Amino acid sequence: MLDIKFIRENSELVKSAARKKGVVVDIEKLLVADERRRKLLNESETLKAEQNKHSKGPQLPEDMSGLKSLKEKIGVLEDELSTVKKEYDGLMLLVPNVPDESVPDGKSDADNKEIRRWGKAMKFSDMGDSFFGGRFQPKDYVQLMEELDLIDSERGAKVSGFRGYFLKNEAVQLSFALWQFTLEHLLKKGFIPLISPAIVREFNFTGTGWLPQGKDELYKAGNNEYLVGTAEVSVMGYHSGEMLKENELPKKYIAFSPCYRSEAGSYGKDTKGILRVHEFYKFEQVILCRNDHEESVRWHEEITANAEELVQALKLPYRVVVNCAGDLGLGQIKKYDIETWLPSQEKYRETHSSSYFHDFQTRRLNIRYKGTDGKTYFAHSLNNTALATPRILANIVENYQTKKGTIEVPKVLRKYMGGLKEIKLST
Repeated sequence: MLDIKFIRENSELVKSAARKKGVVVDIEKLLVADERRRKLLNESETLKAEQNKHSKGPQLPEDMSGLKSLKEKIGVLEDELSTVKKEYDGLMLLVPNVPDESVPDGKSDADNKEIRRWGKAMKFSDMGDSFFGGRFQPKDYVQLMEELDLIDSERGAKVSGFRGYFLKNEAVQLSFALWQFTLEHLLKKGFIPLISPAIVREFNFTGTGWLPQGKDELYKAGNNEYLVGTAEVSVMGYHSGEMLKENELPKKYIAFSPCYRSEAGSYGKDTKGILRVHEFYKFEQVILCRNDHEESVRWHEEITANAEELVQALKLPYRVVVNCAGDLGLGQIKKYDIETWLPSQEKYRETHSSSYFHDFQTRRLNIRYKGTDGKTYFAHSLNNTALATPRILANIVENYQTKKGTIEVPKVLRKYMGGLKEIKLST
């Protein structure tokens, strides 16, 4: 959340941020509640000080009467303070972070701005000119995976319901190969590996900004628990309520977890296949760094580059876009999406995202550090999708298909698959 002092001093900027992000929050109502909260708190503390003063020493009958009156007044003030604080806290959770000046205006992902591309994006119409050679009739990933017995969506739906799936045979091997490849790549860069919980208490979602707005996206798993849609939630909770030391920063984690999203509002979109599913697996880069804007920006570029290196190693064409204000989450200051080419749709589809938050999440989760100057600061946080499966399999299958109806295994993954070079139907 934002510092209330910052909101008081920059109310018009915060109102503008809410408009740009499409967040409905009454900043004036918040400021009125804040003023009333501070006034009641001051009055209550003044009366408590008076009560403590008169409670010392022997008490005369008139003193007891006065103390009783003070106690009643304090009780009335505290009841009112509790009501005002509840309103204040609720409004504070709705206040969005302020987008960076470099973030373009816009209402949806259609307004995101491309900043770079990598690789040659091949359309189905010119797949014959690909590096596999020879003209052929390409297939979309669903058809190809079904023909090669790599997926069973029919039984997946029978067992799991809508958007359910079973990966089979080499698709399973390919998934494990991708996970191992990603883990090794990030370990070389000094990241600490974690397998993080998928069932997480509610305060972690509130702390990371997923709640209260994103409740429709979550699956409830208990009285106070939900299933995570990203390891960001559990890893940010890992240090909640802790006081770190500046020389411990940055904290660099690469966390693996199963992930769950209800895909609320996506009815009719990608209903077949593995692009938009309820259950998937993800590696997430999560970083805690010093409370410094330039350091956050540097890490944002670096974790984005880490993800790009993985896509480049897989030789998949992609582009990077900077997300517009209307496509940012509540706490995000700036976000990049990596969109990887899907030939059958003749478009780039989002496969990775990379964001920084300043102290928005750490203030909610009370993650602080003691600076070398002796002062206490809230850390800055960042996160990035290093790899999400099974979605990336769609891009690999289509971009690596051959005229024989097989799939070449990306060279960087072959060592994890026993040297397998080609996926074809077993006879």
